[in-house]
Formats: sequence, structure tokens, C-alpha cells
Amino acid sequence: MSTTGEGMAPEVESFAFSEENLEKIRGILARYPEDRRASAVLPLLHLAQEQHGGWLPRAALDHVADFLGMPRIQVYEVATFYDMFNTEPVGRIQVRVCTTTPCWLCGSDEVLRACREVLGVEVGESTPDGRFYLREFECLGACANAPVLWVDDDYFEDLDYARTKAVLEALKRGERPRPGPQSGRRGSMPAGGKTTLLFEEK
Repeated sequence: MSTTGEGMAPEVESFAFSEENLEKIRGILARYPEDRRASAVLPLLHLAQEQHGGWLPRAALDHVADFLGMPRIQVYEVATFYDMFNTEPVGRIQVRVCTTTPCWLCGSDEVLRACREVLGVEVGESTPDGRFYLREFECLGACANAPVLWVDDDYFEDLDYARTKAVLEALKRGERPRPGPQSGRRGSMPAGGKTTLLFEEK
């Protein structure tokens, strides 16, 4: 497994939220009672991971714990339980392929093959430049649009080998492809078009 690419965020001795993220955190904390600040641990870990380039060094975990007034061990437990958090260096752009049954039945093997070929890495590896990290993921909850690729905050749906290659090659060029269904359909509408509720609204 490659974990030493030059583009990966380094291990650090200290971590603090940026001013931009502190502004976001004020909005997040406003959703919870003062004595329930710990409820914000998930969104704060997301912000810390994004700020630090795709993974959470111990200094970031400790900062989140101290910021929320939580025992540090509780934050470690959360960060190591959920698959969306990385506690070791990985590529900055997270490429996750859903391989659960619905996606597999619809061709996720071909999606994974395209990822391996375009990125030049295997599952669980980062590209040598530290830009991309490839992993398999359990159900992403978009089964009606299988197979699905989750890249950072975006879902790319209705994929096949060629569509997956097109998305990844665009990302490698520094572009941001349009998320959602790549087949041209709207949302999770049936692939052949609507079959019900065909009346015209007055």
C-alpha cells in the first residue's frame, strides 16, 4: 500500500481549524444544545479531514476532542469506526467504488477495472503523486442508480467502464465532472422514462 506520496498531507504535531472552518463550525454548533456539543463530532471530523488533505492525524483528532470537550478516546473510537474517516495518510481525492450486491449486479466490477486502469493503483492504494486514493465501499444508498462511484462529496451514478473512465480522466485533468446519473436520465427516474403519473398538471 502506498502511503508516502509527495502530495499527501503530512503527519503534524499540532492542528487547528482554519478561520473559514471556524465560521462553519459556529453554524454547526448552533444546531445542538450547549450540553450536547459532542453531537457535532461527525461534521467536525469531516471538516478536519478535508482541511488536512484527506486524513486525520492524531493532532486533528485531539483538537476536535478538546474543541468539543470530549474525552479523546471517544473521538478516536468514532474516527476508527466509520469508513469515511482515514487515520493514515491517503491520497487527497477519495475515489470509492460501491461493490455491494445491487452495484455488483449492475456492473461494479467494470467500474473498478476502469478505476484501476486510469489511476494505476489497486484498491487500498494511493497514486504515487498523492492525488487519488482508491477503495471499495459498502452500500452508498443509491441502488436505483447503480453502479455508483463516490468521489469526495459527489456521487457519479449509472456507470459503466467507459463512463467511469471519462469521469476519472476529467478529474485527473483537474476538471469537475457533472455529478449524478451519467446515462442522461434524471435522478432515479426509470431508464426508459416515466411509466406512471403521466397526466399533465393544470
